[in-house]
Amino acid sequence: DCHRLTTGSIQVLQCGDPTGSGSGGPGYTFGPVENAPADNVYPAGTIAMARVPNDGESMGSQFFLVYEDSTISPDSAGGYTVFGKITSGLDVVQAVADAGVTGGASDGAPVTPVTIEGVDPQ
Repeated sequence: DCHRLTTGSIQVLQCGDPTGSGSGGPGYTFGPVENAPADNVYPAGTIAMARVPNDGESMGSQFFLVYEDSTISPDSAGGYTVFGKITSGLDVVQAVADAGVTGGASDGAPVTPVTIEGVDPQ
């Protein structure tokens, strides 16, 4: 499930928390950050690993889908590990973003519930 939508300074839909709370994970973590863009620009369609701020060894099951080009500043751990690209369906993620965040905030649960049921490797 995708538990977090941001519509402010960055445009991402965050998914992969087995608890749906935003603080769950698989029971293990890994790192370091790899394959982060040198210019800090994550183009629309980028799929990257979420992590705890300032901790490059904290990646687990959570990831984010970038639905509009976003500049995401690095912290002391660096940027965010890019591991894929949306090749079809970006319009669906954009429609979720267009529906907004529950309660009208710019960061929180998306109004439209999202469950990713499968991925096709390219």
